[in-house]
Amino acid sequence: MSKLISIVGASGVGKTALAQALAKTNNFQTAYEQHAERPFQALFKQDKRFALANQMDYLLLRAEQEKELRAGMLMGLTDGGLDLDFHGFTRLFLSRNLLSQPEFDLCRRLYTHIRETLPQPELIVRLHADVKTVNSRMVSRQRINIASAEDTALFNSLLDEWLRDIPSKQKLELDVSNETLDYQNSTNRILEFIGTHF
Repeated sequence: MSKLISIVGASGVGKTALAQALAKTNNFQTAYEQHAERPFQALFKQDKRFALANQMDYLLLRAEQEKELRAGMLMGLTDGGLDLDFHGFTRLFLSRNLLSQPEFDLCRRLYTHIRETLPQPELIVRLHADVKTVNSRMVSRQRINIASAEDTALFNSLLDEWLRDIPSKQKLELDVSNETLDYQNSTNRILEFIGTHF
């Protein structure tokens, strides 16, 4: 079974850009969020009645991606992932009343069941960036965003709560506020961490 790395952080922090930079090293097989391809993302943006369908779809997608990556020959890499979709986005949408408590509980049951059958990633890379950097990246993005820059502080607090229970050897925190477009510094840090710990 191949090892798995998940890059997590608030919307606009640079998860996909870093995953793409790491993929260029040819050491990883990747799976991405697929905003444009998801059947409920645009519908949810327009109508909160699609929030539950959207979250269930993402949880299932991420589980399917993990299963495929684990079966591959190279180390797996995701921009976000199953845990981020639940502990970050699903909990954020509950707090914003986009999901009801029973709907959230259904997502939690699905997430818990999946995590009982699939192991957690061997490494969680947590990205941080200052407010100005996140705001500018959010503005320049060409994708459907449900979370906004105003959600960043709450989103980060939800991630902090989740990651508090993750052993230090399974997580790496990086500040990417001043990272170059090729993410060379962060790529080097991650490759070094993998070389030391895996």
